[in-house]
Amino acid sequence: MPPLRRKPRATPAFATRVLDALELAHPEARCALDHRSAFELAVATILSAQCTDERVNKVTPQLFARYPDAAALAAAAPADLEEIIRSTGFFRAKTRSLIGFAKGLVERHGGVVPRTIAELVPLPGIGRKTANVVIGHAFGVNEGIAVDTHVLRVTNRLGLAEGDDPLEVEAQLMALVPRERFTRTTDLLIFHGRKICDARRPACGVCPLFADCRWESRQAWASGAGPKPRRSAGPRPRARRPSGVRRPSGASRPGRARAQSPARRPHRTRGGRK
Repeated sequence: MPPLRRKPRATPAFATRVLDALELAHPEARCALDHRSAFELAVATILSAQCTDERVNKVTPQLFARYPDAAALAAAAPADLEEIIRSTGFFRAKTRSLIGFAKGLVERHGGVVPRTIAELVPLPGIGRKTANVVIGHAFGVNEGIAVDTHVLRVTNRLGLAEGDDPLEVEAQLMALVPRERFTRTTDLLIFHGRKICDARRPACGVCPLFADCRWESRQAWASGAGPKPRRSAGPRPRARRPSGVRRPSGASRPGRARAQSPARRPHRTRGGRK
């Protein structure tokens, strides 16, 4: 068996070429979570875990009308908060994270969202990805690159990074991308992953990065010969009998055992005779 061909190592020049092409293809790319402050963006990002941004944007207006700041959210009754965010999924865990985050802001930072990753990450519900999103979009601080599932997929396919660990991929990207483009890099990669480089059905035939992409399956998808999705496991549907065809007399239904009738006793007349 011949050895597997490794993708050539990405260079800063290659990363610049990719980002420039994405800027031309997706000038409208931006953070899709509606927000008016760093507090609202942090809350919306926590809610976006395992949930679409569209769903989060439908929930947050009522949420922020009820809890406009960290102090109000810290004092929220869990049951009331759960009812508002229920449609985002995992609402009990998210309720604990939101109230814990708000209490942490009030107790450690006077209710104000800090501007550094080092201060944000220790707060409940805030990981490095969320911290990068908040300080990058709310404060314009380029301290890191937020890496989600879209960024992982797109960068691995393009050859910008290698691996499935968000921290490792972020470190690889930060070594290639100029600091002033950190936040914009996240927006462009996420937007491209949603619109073109889909996880199941990538639109390689119309991808502006097709010539630069290093994904070995791009040609197959571009030609429409990508792998077909597997059928889900489950019971096979029962074949239907064509109309007009009747089951023969005495034939049992397929898959069903015909119940045996008990032996009939002979009928006796009065006097013991048949």
